[in-house]
Amino acid sequence: MNLEITAKNVPKYVALIPAAGVGTRMGAAIPKQYLQLGSKVILQHAVDAFLDFAQIRHVYVVVSPDDDYIDNYLQSSAKLSILRIGGASRRDTVCNGLHYLGKELRADDWVMVHDAARPGLNEELLTRLISQVADSPVGGLLALPVVDTVKRVVNGKVQTVSRDGLWLAQTPQMFRYQLLLQALENAESVTDEASAIEAAGYVPLLVEGHACNLKVTLASDMDLVANQLKTAHK
Repeated sequence: MNLEITAKNVPKYVALIPAAGVGTRMGAAIPKQYLQLGSKVILQHAVDAFLDFAQIRHVYVVVSPDDDYIDNYLQSSAKLSILRIGGASRRDTVCNGLHYLGKELRADDWVMVHDAARPGLNEELLTRLISQVADSPVGGLLALPVVDTVKRVVNGKVQTVSRDGLWLAQTPQMFRYQLLLQALENAESVTDEASAIEAAGYVPLLVEGHACNLKVTLASDMDLVANQLKTAHK
């Protein structure tokens, strides 16, 4: 009986991938998450990283209601659900997905929000994120410490900004279900989930990621990511 109670109290891990955007900076004829990268599309790479990871209970991909691509570009799986409830912004899309998950998750279950255009996520990074964040009451995210000299232009003048303490946010961003939902509902304009958590007064953990987990934004990123995937599979 004690073992059964313990098992019921173990938090679930689910992945939520907002994929309602169109990626205008890519300049492609179709949303960038459906562009072919090697043997499969970008979104399939991102989804497979979670499908292949045993600790992830289920993967939810949130697309816009009028998405005409996903049925043809993404392989079905018993561990995968497509939610056609995407919103006008990333925040809205994630919020809609979280509301849907309200019937599936408890307050302290973990939600990993991952960019649809980050195809380089792998088992090592997921293991590192979970191992360093699982005991946190809040959550955390993969990120890279800034190593280059940083410049800022103010009124046409170039200034050097100290890179001390600067990090580049990646995904997954892993937070407790109820905390994340409340933080996003109270955030008017944020570019990632960690920003909403910070605005709510909490401090997320930063877990060092890797350059392989690059977000595809520009057309020039495609070759770079393709080469990284080839190297990883050697």
